[in-house]
Amino acid sequence: MSELKVGIVTKEWPPAIYGGAGVHVLQLTQALRTNKDVHVDVHCFGGKRDDAFGYETPSEFTSSNPAVQAIATDLEIATNLSNVDLVHSHTWYANMAGHFASLQYSIPHIVSAHSLEPLRPWKAEQLGGGYAISSWAEKTAYEGAAAIIAVSEGMRADVLAAYPSVDPSKVVTIRNGVDTAKFAPNNDAAVPAKYGVTGPYAIFVGRITRQKGLAHLLRAWKEVPSEYGLVLAAGSPDEEGIGKEVADLIAELQKTRSNIWWIKDMLPHAELTAMLTQAQLFLCPSVYEPLGIVNLEAMGCETAVLASRVGGIPEVVAHQVSGELVDYNGDGPAFEAAFTQSITRLMSQPELLKKYGTAGRVRAMSEFGWDAVAAATIALYRRVIA
Repeated sequence: MSELKVGIVTKEWPPAIYGGAGVHVLQLTQALRTNKDVHVDVHCFGGKRDDAFGYETPSEFTSSNPAVQAIATDLEIATNLSNVDLVHSHTWYANMAGHFASLQYSIPHIVSAHSLEPLRPWKAEQLGGGYAISSWAEKTAYEGAAAIIAVSEGMRADVLAAYPSVDPSKVVTIRNGVDTAKFAPNNDAAVPAKYGVTGPYAIFVGRITRQKGLAHLLRAWKEVPSEYGLVLAAGSPDEEGIGKEVADLIAELQKTRSNIWWIKDMLPHAELTAMLTQAQLFLCPSVYEPLGIVNLEAMGCETAVLASRVGGIPEVVAHQVSGELVDYNGDGPAFEAAFTQSITRLMSQPELLKKYGTAGRVRAMSEFGWDAVAAATIALYRRVIA
């Protein structure tokens, strides 16, 4: 079998990984590279580096809208994709590099659907007029792609609903994976102590964005018994409005509770797994989530999960097996009240949480291994170039 040359295009690459898409790209690339019949080059934003082809924003566009900057960077990347058999892009930031390369060099372009712009209207707060550009870029790339990888069945349905002109046969579900060797139980008690964390606590890990539902969680926490602590490993606000809202809600909680800890900087990996492992409960109050890698990471650390029943989350968190799910239908106050009730009930049942945590790691190991993800991805690569 001839060697397959793949160009992966991504905005995020270490050390600049701040979301689930970046985690996915890194771990997928590592898994693909274990196959001797596949050669993978990574083309990423963020400037030159030794482990990938890195691109700065062209100097003429450094003061432009972020969406315009992304398109300008994509044009530069596309000119360097002439020597691959196919391009695989991740997120709208990178999609147009794959689309332009596909048109220019007559090579297949595969898109991984990690999220959809039509389902994230709050991005207009972050991008302003650039949201229209990001929406155009995503739509154009999806409609022109040789194949679209949906990270869950929920995401596949969303793709087809958002872009009805896309041929359903081109949309393939390949779920995200998790490295359960890296995300494994870590009982280093020195880590919580370093951050002053004591007593039973639940934990949230994620970016400060409306998608992640952190403001809902903080309002819900007002009614949670004060004996339970909350660790917020949350930073990188999308825009000033949500950043201020979250900061104000945290400050309000901290006025009356000493066991609310806000860690704004990204935790080193060993510290993250320690904080996850020693939490009684992992919280994922997302209002939109194509799959939710963070839930898999918590499950790998044997931590029970309480999450919203949206998007692909029910495909990851088995309700009343590895955790529990709370319905979200757009009614914020009702969702917050239900989240409060579930947190309070679960935190009072440590044995149940332990049972969920044990089952969660078994589920992560058996159903979400990267070997299977890479094999399915390579099979799709071979199919589109045949």
